[in-house]
Amino acid sequence: MTLDTFLLVALGGVMLGTLYALIAAGLAVAWTTLGIFNFAHGAFIALGAYLAWQLGGMHGGGALAFALPIAAAGMFAFGCGFYWLLIRPFQRRAQLVLAAVITTLAGAALIENSINLIWGARAKQIAPLVDASFQLGELTVSANDLTLAGLAGLTLALLGFGLRRTRFGRSLRAVAENRVAAELLGLNVPRLYALAFGISAAVAGLAGVMVGSLRFMNPSMGADPLLKALVVVILGGIARFSGPVYAAFLVGLAEAFAVYFAGLYWAPAILFGLMIGVLVWRPEGLFGRRQQTL
Repeated sequence: MTLDTFLLVALGGVMLGTLYALIAAGLAVAWTTLGIFNFAHGAFIALGAYLAWQLGGMHGGGALAFALPIAAAGMFAFGCGFYWLLIRPFQRRAQLVLAAVITTLAGAALIENSINLIWGARAKQIAPLVDASFQLGELTVSANDLTLAGLAGLTLALLGFGLRRTRFGRSLRAVAENRVAAELLGLNVPRLYALAFGISAAVAGLAGVMVGSLRFMNPSMGADPLLKALVVVILGGIARFSGPVYAAFLVGLAEAFAVYFAGLYWAPAILFGLMIGVLVWRPEGLFGRRQQTL
């Protein structure tokens, strides 16, 4: 492997890591706060991508820059509504986890089929936000990829700051720590749950824009990124917000080099082997702790 090849593969791994970190962060917010795994998160990714494409992503440039915040706001509202319709009615039941699995899977199927009915099954792609490239030594780097990675990094930084430094973030952390104690302190727990789900959906929508700009879109485009994000969350642990972010870059780099050395079809097996090894060695994750908190 030459130095140029190494840098190219590493750059691809960093891009994958940024994407997986964005998806896993949104997934972890809902998972840690509500204690359930949202199987519709992949469908949120697809819906966010199609909304951005419809609002201006087919034209790119300034149109996409205008469409991004609108699509994120729309996904936030959709996520809040999703919680009230499909999660809230079962919140007090003893079998909440099982009910959430069923309702989120059903929600994912409804979203994917609705996308198919509205936009059709033909593959689409979001036009580049920045249609340019530049030379970095011997490498040709896409300015659009770097711009999307920068936006994803900014989103992660704002999300982390909001969860750690704001009153709303401290309220979410309190609910994640102990729901009963949070209710006794006067916190509106159902509203906080809905807002957490809305934030998760908005972040998923932004990740969908990134996916739709890097590859072709289809109604089931969120399934593979969701699977990788699950690996990331398990490897990093959900005890801390930063855990999945760190693990995402490890997984992105591992996948990029696994594809280069072992081939495309062996890369998932290597990732899952790594995940199984970590679960045996550290069940709480590489960066996790026994205690759950945002």
